[in-house]
Amino acid sequence: MTTCPRLLDLFCGAGGAARGYQMVGFHVTGIDNRPMPRYAGDVFIQADALDYAAEHGHEYDAIHASPPCQRYSRTKVLNSNSHPDLIGRVRELLSVTGRHYVIENVPGAPLTNPVTLVGTLFGLMTKRARLFECSFPVDFVLAPPIGKQTKMGRPPKPGEYIPVVGHVINIAACRAAMGIDWMTGDELSQAIPPAYTAYIGAHLLKVLA
Repeated sequence: MTTCPRLLDLFCGAGGAARGYQMVGFHVTGIDNRPMPRYAGDVFIQADALDYAAEHGHEYDAIHASPPCQRYSRTKVLNSNSHPDLIGRVRELLSVTGRHYVIENVPGAPLTNPVTLVGTLFGLMTKRARLFECSFPVDFVLAPPIGKQTKMGRPPKPGEYIPVVGHVINIAACRAAMGIDWMTGDELSQAIPPAYTAYIGAHLLKVLA
């Protein structure tokens, strides 16, 4: 009997990353320090992500981590730069587990040799650039050019790309653009499209096999 590989999803949010890993065959356990009633993974545990990983990370086949991005985002000047820089701590912790891992964050984050994914690679109507540091090989991909983006807060015109950031107003359009149908506006603004981690997860499965 074949069992699904178990993936630990740290700083999981509502589970955009989790859904992508599920799509390619992972059983996903999410960890977040806030309640996540709409979490899309298989199991949710409310706990400190770093504490849980230190104690239980070695029990999983692989680990994905999406530490808070506010420290590195373009809006950090507006939000102040008081947010913690967790990526170094996360990398060190995941390396100690001996498991393959993925660290995801925004452009500008101090990731090592990251793969950059955007929505247009997967036919999505949003740019949503995100970086993925992987402890295993992932094919380089060249993104197609980004077309015109609609202005924030306005309904998109046909063919326009949608920025899913900040206070999401047109939830239906943003859900469609992200390939996510279960999140609130606030959850969408923090999520990544499942197509991204389905792509990363397919490469991860190869090394686990």
